[in-house]
Amino acid sequence: MNFFTDFSWSEIFKATMVLFAVIDIIGSIPIILKLKQSSGDIHEVRASVVSLGIMVGFLILGENILSLFGVDIGSFAVAGSIILFIMALEMILGIQFFRDSSSGKTASIVPLAFPIIAGAGTMTSIITLRAEYDTINIILAILINVFIVYLVLRSTKPLEKFLGEGGIAILKKVFGIILLAIAVKLFTSNIPGLFNGV
Repeated sequence: MNFFTDFSWSEIFKATMVLFAVIDIIGSIPIILKLKQSSGDIHEVRASVVSLGIMVGFLILGENILSLFGVDIGSFAVAGSIILFIMALEMILGIQFFRDSSSGKTASIVPLAFPIIAGAGTMTSIITLRAEYDTINIILAILINVFIVYLVLRSTKPLEKFLGEGGIAILKKVFGIILLAIAVKLFTSNIPGLFNGV
């Protein structure tokens, strides 16, 4: 991997937007506020560092983990596009397919770092992005998103007041549509490879 030849502002921007839509930290503000009320406090640095470790670790080792099960990145990308499609429907239609009832005193790690920030959708997206972009660009996109997550965690109450319930709802719909388009593109670009390999 050569940093200078693989580095691409375009890929960084696209990967950043995908992860930002999937993580949906703005749309998670109500959940974060609820966690703060129930647990007393949330450690922003701890949550950010743990989620960063999970995402980078899965980016590096995810392909090896998949190979143990005999699954290639193209197949995972198609499966991931279906999950992203369902997540987008959740955001657009306001219905819930995936449910999580995790709770506990370590709210900064569970459920905040995992699965709210670095959940199944995020990890699916990371592996899916590997089929499209260079690793260095995905790592930089992860770093950008973790920094955004940290900023949001530091300023949840002012953001909620600024955006209001209507603003948060609009953002969820907008990023849901973006995520839906991304899911369709990932599906259509990877599905021919599966049939060609047959």
